[in-house]
Formats: sequence, structure tokens, C-alpha cells
Amino acid sequence: MKVNQLFKDKTVLSFEVFPPKKTSPLASIYGTLRELGHLKPDFISVTYGAGGSLNGETTINIAHAVKHTYGIESVAHLPSINFSKEEMITLIEQLKLAGIDNILALRGDITPDVKPKQDFRYASELVSFIKQHGDFNIIGACYPEGHTEAVTVKQDLINLKEKVDAGTDQLISQLFFDNDYFYVFRDKAADMGIHVPMEAGIMPVVNKKQIERMIAICGVNLPKKFKQMMEKYEHHPEAFRDAGIAYAIDQVVDLVSQDVDGVHLYTMNNSLIARRIHEAVASLFTIPKHPTVKVSA
Repeated sequence: MKVNQLFKDKTVLSFEVFPPKKTSPLASIYGTLRELGHLKPDFISVTYGAGGSLNGETTINIAHAVKHTYGIESVAHLPSINFSKEEMITLIEQLKLAGIDNILALRGDITPDVKPKQDFRYASELVSFIKQHGDFNIIGACYPEGHTEAVTVKQDLINLKEKVDAGTDQLISQLFFDNDYFYVFRDKAADMGIHVPMEAGIMPVVNKKQIERMIAICGVNLPKKFKQMMEKYEHHPEAFRDAGIAYAIDQVVDLVSQDVDGVHLYTMNNSLIARRIHEAVASLFTIPKHPTVKVSA
């Protein structure tokens, strides 16, 4: 199933997981998937490369299990920076054989350990290539506070419009901790003629080291109330976890109240945290997107 069809009728709730690290057994992810499957998200996306595999086998196998073992629609992340066109065709064919209908098309992160190939310089080029070689629902990434490599947010929006025009069917945002950034970005994207569904990416932060890593990678801004939360609870792990979960719940409630197309929860493979957030907000995602309003005579 192409998950972009879900947005027609409801506010979508989806999860993200990543393959286990090299030092962890692959089987460890399946317990997490079983627990997440009980929550019945609309889909689960599987990131690429965290397991150290450059051939995509791990991601495809997990995405296959999500769909065919646990009964949840799946999305496979597919970065292009380390692949030639010939290698990409092989990956696309493997996804077809696995019955995967949805791809999150990314340029991928530039790392000093791996020399990038030049066949795909931008995600928009990968989107066009996938459209030529398969019938997939293609998801793209977007950045409410601007991509770290973009000169300005406006230029980033111009690049996003190019990616959508190339065939991107829906979007998932980078994480953020101030919902106003998302609302402003959503409005500006609409003004640019970007009208595909846009999910808000939410990451519950449960320890200080996690947020420091996210700031270094993503360059996200922290609101005053978030900083105050960190300072108050940084030496109390259980309280920090509970406060981080509560903060994420507050973000989700506000987003759904403001008619967000969907929420994509970065679970960090932690089914306990995902379950606590789900318990608090699940009913919000059961309300029809366009309820009938009864008018008194």
C-alpha cells in the first residue's frame, strides 16, 4: 500500500526505527517491532546504514518483516550518495521483490569515512530516477529550521519545491522542539506551491547526551522551556525521561490540534517510550479528518 493515500481520511501517526548497530544482534530489532506493532501505527519507516550495511540488505529485510510479519505498512530509507545508478537499480529491484511500496528518498549524510559517488548529487535526482524505474510512493525529508547546508531557509524551500516537482508524494520533517518553526515552514511551503502531505517529525528526548548529539547533527534550536527542563532534571535520569516524554506529548497534542497532516515519531528503537506517548495521544488520531458539522435549524 502506498501510505500517501492514508492522509485523505485521517491524521497519520507513524514510527521510525533503525537497524541494530554492528555490535548488536539483528534479532534484537524484532522484539522492538513486535511491541511497536501492538500500537498499530499507520506505518513504520526503517533507516539505512546504522547496521553498517552498504548494500541495503539489512534495511530491506527489516522493512519486509515490518510489513509481512508484523502487519504494518513499511517504508525503506534509501540514501543515494554512496551508490551508482547501476547499484541503485539493484536496490530498487530488491525492494520490489520484498513487496515494499514506499521509499524515503534521501541524498544521505556526507561522512569522512566513505567517499561519495557522483551519480546522485541531490535527493531530487534520486526521486526522478526512482520514478523512472518503479511504481513507488516516494517520501522526502524537509527541514523546518532549514537544512544545515542551506544558505537560507528560502533557498532550502526552493530546493524542496524542486524535489516535490520531481515526484515526491509526501514529506517528513526533521525533528524540532518549537512547533512554531513547523507552522511557519508549513505556511511558507504552501506559498511556494508545495501541497503534498507533510508529517511533523517528533523525537522524545530522554537524556542530555541525546539532545547534545541532535544539536550537533541537526542544528535545531531549543526553546527556553526545553532548556529549563534539561537544567532541572539533567542529574535525575528517570525524571528527565518522564519530562522528555511529557514534552513530546505536548508537542503532538498541539500539532494535531493545528491540523497537522501527520506525526512521525522517532522512536530510537525504544518501544517503552513510544508506548507511553501512544497511550496519551492515540485517541487524537481516531477523529475523522473532515468531521461532519451539524448545524442547528
